Amino acid sequence: MVRTDPLLAIAVNLTASLAFKDRLERLLAAVREAIPCDAAAVLELVGQELVPLATYGLAPEVLGRRFPRGEHPRLDVVVARAAPVRFPADSDLADPYDGLLLVNPDATRDVHACLGCPLVEGGAVIGVLTADALAPGAFDDLDDQFLEMLGALAGATLVAARRIDALEAASRHQRQVAQVLQRDAALREGGDQLIGTSPLMQRLRGEIELVAPSDFAVLIGGETGVGKELVARAVHQQSPRRDEPLIYVNCAALPETIAESELFGHLRGAFTGAQHDRAGKFEVADKGTLFLDEVSELPLVMQPKLLRALQQGEIQRVGSDRLLRVNVRVVAATNRDLVREVAEGRFRADLFHRLNMYPIRVPPLRERRSDIPLLAGYFLDLHRRRLGLGPVRLTEPARHALAVADWPGNVRELDHVLGRAVLRASAVTERGAPILIGPEHLQLDAPGLTTPQSTEAASVEPAAEGSLTLPIAGKTLKQAVETAKRAVIAHAVAVNGGNWAAAARSLGMARSNLHHMAQRLGLRR
Repeated sequence: MVRTDPLLAIAVNLTASLAFKDRLERLLAAVREAIPCDAAAVLELVGQELVPLATYGLAPEVLGRRFPRGEHPRLDVVVARAAPVRFPADSDLADPYDGLLLVNPDATRDVHACLGCPLVEGGAVIGVLTADALAPGAFDDLDDQFLEMLGALAGATLVAARRIDALEAASRHQRQVAQVLQRDAALREGGDQLIGTSPLMQRLRGEIELVAPSDFAVLIGGETGVGKELVARAVHQQSPRRDEPLIYVNCAALPETIAESELFGHLRGAFTGAQHDRAGKFEVADKGTLFLDEVSELPLVMQPKLLRALQQGEIQRVGSDRLLRVNVRVVAATNRDLVREVAEGRFRADLFHRLNMYPIRVPPLRERRSDIPLLAGYFLDLHRRRLGLGPVRLTEPARHALAVADWPGNVRELDHVLGRAVLRASAVTERGAPILIGPEHLQLDAPGLTTPQSTEAASVEPAAEGSLTLPIAGKTLKQAVETAKRAVIAHAVAVNGGNWAAAARSLGMARSNLHHMAQRLGLRR
C-alpha cells in the first residue's frame, strides 16, 4: 500500500510561497518522514554533473562539491535508468558519500543502505534524490510505485523552486532597472531624436544602422554637446537588445573610491557604508546595453577591471569571491582624443582597442549648419509646450544670427539659447499673441551680427544692477504693470536657470502663487 501522507506534504509544498532554499529543505523533511534514512540530498543535473542543492545528515562541504557522472557510478546508474535504484550493501560501485555521513563518518559502503531516486520532469531526468541509512536493509520494503511517485513530486518541487526563483530574480532585476532608469532620466532630457538632413547626418545614420544589429562595442567621439548620448540611444534602439535596458554611467562623476562598487556592485559590509547588497550597473544592464559616457575620465585603477568584464563577460562584486556572468553590450563616448590619452599614459591601450571596435564620430554643429533651422524648429516647439505658450517663431535676423554663430556648445548650446530666448520674448508679449524671437532675445555674439535697437519685443535683461529696461511707451497703466510683472518673473526664472521654485524664493512668493500669476500673465499654461 502506498503511503500518501509524505506525498501530500510534498504536494502542499509545491503551492506554498517559499524561498528556493526553504522549499528544498521542506522537501527533504518530507523525504525523511517517508524514508527511514540517516542522510538525504537533492542534486540537480547540470550537463554531466550533479550539483548538490540541499542536504541532510551530510558534511557541510558536500554543498560545495560537484559530482561528475563519469566519476560516480552510482549516481550515473540512477540517471541512466531513470528509475529508483536500491544499491545492495555489497555493491562494487563506489558510494559518493563515503566518509561524509555525519551520523557515522567512518561508515563504509558495506555497512549501510543506499537509495537513488531520479527527479523527472517532462520525461527527462533533471536531478537525483539520494538517501542513506546505516541499517543495510533499511530500504528493502519500500514500494517501487511509491518511490516513483516520490521522485516525480520531488522533481516537480525542484522545477517549481527553480521557476519561482527565476521569477523573483527577474522581478528584482526589473526593479533595479526601473530605479536606475528613473535616476538617469536626464539622459532623455531635451528629446531623443537625431535631427538633421545634412550629408553628415545621413552618413551618421548609416553608420548606426550598420553597427546596431551587431554586438560590437561602439566608441562614440565628438565635442561636448553634439548628441553622443542620442547616438548611443539610437544604437541600442536599433539593436536586438532594444527590449532590454539601456543603462547610463557617467564615468566623469565616479570617484575612484566608489567606481568599482558602482560598476560591479558590492556585498553588505564590504566597506564602510555598505549596509545592503547592491547590484552594479553591469548586473542591471544584463542582456541589455551599458552606456559609458565620458569613458576617458574612468580612473586608471578601474580600467583593467573594466577590460576583464568586456573580454570575459565576468564581474565580481566588491567583497565577494564569486564570479558572475553578464551579457552586456558596451557603448562608450568621449569628447577627448583617446589616441593622445593613450600616448600620454592616461588611458590603457588595450582597453582603448577593446572599446574602439567600431568608432563613430558625431559632427559638430558648425559642420552641418544646414540642419540648424530643423533643430531650431524642434527646440522652439519643445520649449513652447513646456512653458504652455502659443505660436513661437523666429524673425529673419534671428535666423541669420543662428546660422552664423560659432556654437562651441553645439546642439546643447542651441537648445539652451532658444529656451532662454522663448522665456525672454514671452515676458514682453501680450497673452495669446504670437511670440516673435529676434536677435535681442538670442543674445548671441555672432560674427557680423548687428543687434537691432529695442522695440516692442525688446530684451528684459538687466540694464543695470537691480533694474530692468521695459517697453512701456504707449501702454496704459494696467498694461505697463503687467508688462513689468512678466519681465520681473521672466528675469527671475532666467537667472535661476529655469527653476520656478528658486525663482519664487528669490521673489519672496509662494511657488503656487507664482505659478498662478504666471498663468494669468500668459507665461505658463
